[in-house]
Amino acid sequence: MTTSTFSTLPRRATLALLALSALAVAGLAVASQALDMFTLLSLTVYLVMAMLALSLAFVWGFGGILCFGQAAFFGLGAYAYAIGAINAGPGLAAVALAVAVPTGFALLLGYFMFYGRISDVYLGVITLAVTLILFNLANSTSGPQYRIGEALLGGFNGIPSIPTLTLPGADQPLAPEHVFLLTGVLLVAAYLGLRGLLRTRFGQVVVAVRENERRAELLGYDPRRYKLAAFAVGGALAGLAGCLYANWSAFVNPGVFSLSQSAQIIIWVIVGGRGTLLGPMLACIATQWAVTALGGQQMVDTGLVLGLVLALFVMLLPKGIAPAMADGWSRLRAGRAARAATPAPVNPAVALSPAIGQEQQA
Repeated sequence: MTTSTFSTLPRRATLALLALSALAVAGLAVASQALDMFTLLSLTVYLVMAMLALSLAFVWGFGGILCFGQAAFFGLGAYAYAIGAINAGPGLAAVALAVAVPTGFALLLGYFMFYGRISDVYLGVITLAVTLILFNLANSTSGPQYRIGEALLGGFNGIPSIPTLTLPGADQPLAPEHVFLLTGVLLVAAYLGLRGLLRTRFGQVVVAVRENERRAELLGYDPRRYKLAAFAVGGALAGLAGCLYANWSAFVNPGVFSLSQSAQIIIWVIVGGRGTLLGPMLACIATQWAVTALGGQQMVDTGLVLGLVLALFVMLLPKGIAPAMADGWSRLRAGRAARAATPAPVNPAVALSPAIGQEQQA
């Protein structure tokens, strides 16, 4: 393969990715008008959770940061949007607040963890503890004195009747089909943005730090800075997912900080495959669909089913679905290439026939 061929491969892959993304957006636009309301609402929350899975897929799969508390940023984004929408109106300012609050919290928390040289094992413990603290704090705000401006926090009952996002220049809030379309477009944009970010020097250094932090430090890079930036990006995406969740449900309560929510995000990434972006998203959608289907069945414990799924994938497919499929496809292509390069077997009778004819003539 020539050098020019190698140089055209990234461009071809980029064009193919953009074409597939355009087809996905077109499919979302058609689905928003063709599907019934129940299916549309179900798919909307699947896409919201897929963005949440995407945030941890980047932080853990590429940044090497095992964060058990990704639900903390998700919940902060949901609460920040609710408070901003009630006090300042459901405009882009509320969305910006929903992204800025978890991003700032991720920067603050990450600064103490990474610059404090805390080991990877304790990172997971600290992030999980922070999520549980936020869960207990949100549950303890049930009195009328717990309010931020006009927004009553409500304790365990949460904040109801959250205004749906109203885009600039529009008089009416977004309808459910528009929320679905907006969620899908933002998910595609987030996926493309992370793919592009990983191709930059910053993304390459983040992956290098994940592979060997000491070697990256010896090469002159500060691993703490890159891990902090990757952690903040994951927090911003999780906060955006929380904002979209608040728009979908028009209600938010401390359950967004729950331990079960944090565990599900880990399961999505493990099942989909670390080191990929698409795998955790697809695993999230499939798992959410399965949980919804099993939830309507009696005598079925969805938590037990999720635990069994996690155990099976850890034992049988430790890399996850996407890496296992990629490895299988690579082995299949390698087998085809080997068979094509092997010369065809020669029939001995055909090979000896010229020599036999020469002996007879002699």
